[in-house]
Amino acid sequence: MPQTIIDLLHKAAEANHADSFRRGNLIHLPAEGSLIISGDIHGHRRNFERIVSFADLLNNPDRHIVLQEIIHGGPEDHQGGCLSYKLLFDVVRYKLKFTDRIHLVMGNHALSFVSNSEIMKDGKEMNRAMCQALEREYKQASKDIKLAIRQFLFSQPLAVRCNNRIWLSHSLPSDHFADKFDPKILDTQLKISDCEKPGSAYLITWGRRHSQALLDKMAKLFDVDIFILGHQPQEKGWCKAGKNTIIIASDHNHGCLLAIDLAKSYTIDELTNSMVPLTSIA
Repeated sequence: MPQTIIDLLHKAAEANHADSFRRGNLIHLPAEGSLIISGDIHGHRRNFERIVSFADLLNNPDRHIVLQEIIHGGPEDHQGGCLSYKLLFDVVRYKLKFTDRIHLVMGNHALSFVSNSEIMKDGKEMNRAMCQALEREYKQASKDIKLAIRQFLFSQPLAVRCNNRIWLSHSLPSDHFADKFDPKILDTQLKISDCEKPGSAYLITWGRRHSQALLDKMAKLFDVDIFILGHQPQEKGWCKAGKNTIIIASDHNHGCLLAIDLAKSYTIDELTNSMVPLTSIA
């Protein structure tokens, strides 16, 4: 029922804001337990199921998961409409089952849906494709469901800080726009204008091909040692993008996850050795 979906999304938005580890738009994870980090998922249901299986939260009560970029990709309806909202609804149910241990960070595709702006993927404008599929399935109720999706996506934090000096966000400001980024965005209530170029929420989700100088500057700004990002496609599932940065992807058959101990300090090479291919998970 449409109202059931709307209520689900509203409850999950409330859970995002009420996350006991959240301060402003930043999640501060504890100095103990473990963490499963995924890259962009983009509608890939099988990989999401593998992440859930590997994490086994029921039997690991001190384990957290960071997820990102659930929408835009995966199965389509008979007219080419994007059905990734179906996976989003299941991820939301998962979030509500383990409210303070599942953290969905804002990505550029989520941001584009919030701001109702065009975004291309594989030659298709994804917001239109997803909205058209929602309209075909939910008819008159689709307007309210799209609004509830926007409200949920808008409730997501921008980044996650680990006590072992690891930082997770969808991306970082690009070199060209770094001086326009205001770190106060992590502490203040988001506005729609923050999600539009050159707003700071936009900048921290859209940057690509960062120079080492920019990465070093951002590490000093956030007082961290290592960045783990998504956003930039990775054919092999991950790459080391500089001396202190890893980019990870979870949206195809070479996708990966990263499993770390929150009580342990890591070098970048130790982190790369902790990558888990998603196809290795039953």
